[in-house]
Amino acid sequence: MTLDQLRVFVAVADRQHVTRAAEVLNLGQSAVSAAIAALEARHNTKLFHRVGRGIELTEAGTLFLSAARGILAQAEAAELLLSELSGGKHGTLLVQASQTISSYWLPRHLVAFRRQHGTIDIRLTIGNTAQVAQAVHRGEAELGFVEGAVSDPSLLSMPVARDKMIVVVAPDHPWAQRDTLAPEQLLESDWVLRERGSGTRSEFEQALAQFGVPAKALRVVLELPANEAVRGAVEAGLGATAISASVAAPSLEVGLLHHVKFALPERDFHVLRHADRYQSHVAAAFMAMLAKG
Repeated sequence: MTLDQLRVFVAVADRQHVTRAAEVLNLGQSAVSAAIAALEARHNTKLFHRVGRGIELTEAGTLFLSAARGILAQAEAAELLLSELSGGKHGTLLVQASQTISSYWLPRHLVAFRRQHGTIDIRLTIGNTAQVAQAVHRGEAELGFVEGAVSDPSLLSMPVARDKMIVVVAPDHPWAQRDTLAPEQLLESDWVLRERGSGTRSEFEQALAQFGVPAKALRVVLELPANEAVRGAVEAGLGATAISASVAAPSLEVGLLHHVKFALPERDFHVLRHADRYQSHVAAAFMAMLAKG
């Protein structure tokens, strides 16, 4: 069993698709299929069900996925440690961030860091808040940036920025004609929201609780996994949503959305790191740059 085989297995398992995994790994589809077949034949264990054109993890594959992730994380950590011990200026910054942060806040900071440290490789992956916390916990990312609350006691969390959430609707929505909106009136409209597990969704539901409005009482007619998809659905007139002001700004500027006068509390962007794992000099340098503003 090789690390390359494990990387192929995890990529296929994550995407439930051989061709998509091959594209991400920059390998031929036949090479990916051969790596999976070799693992299964070597250990006489089926890792995937072949269902039509798709694939699904078997029970054995599901159990093996957790172990494979752990091995790859340990290998990455070992490589990182050797890079540190060599005393060189090379290294890799492994970052995972939520959609809002990765699209609207983090890029300029990564660019600034890269300009200061031209020999550093930066690897950014994207997920919702729950996925980011899980990646940091597993060691798949050294730093994670989220906007939602994380309760994992093994993770250290520190605020790094502030963000404003707002309620927006299409210009022809009835709320566009109102000067103010009372909390109980939030129940009058259909809603388009991010999926559960996203920081935007969880922060909005916490705000509703502060206003005495049960989140389950909202008429949520559509859940979508991307900010831009949520924004587009609301622009099309499907209902209201609560999103970051940064996400809504382009549509507000051209009149595709209307900002409803309902004050939501500001929220913090947080950086996560594992409490018990070694912090690389690369991650420490990036954190120091953020602290300087």
